Amino acid sequence: MDFLMQWGPLILLFVLMYFMMIRPQQQQQKKRQEMLNSLKVGDEIVTIGGLHGVIQAVDETNNTIRVKVASNVELTFNRSAVGTVRREK
Repeated sequence: MDFLMQWGPLILLFVLMYFMMIRPQQQQQKKRQEMLNSLKVGDEIVTIGGLHGVIQAVDETNNTIRVKVASNVELTFNRSAVGTVRREK
């Protein structure tokens, strides 16, 4: 009983911290990874730097994408540089 009185609040604090901070961050990371894995040619994207473009090619081996940002201008980015995907519904 004495053990529970001394360590109980600390254990409770760690449990609360897990459910308030760590678990939501893991879920958000999983959702982002699913978004990056589902990138396909034709998707409109916005990079984390704010550049808007359309995916022209997806390279699975190097984990890169080629994005058309203007006529005759294509840039290559790492997949992790994609901030959001804007798909037409």
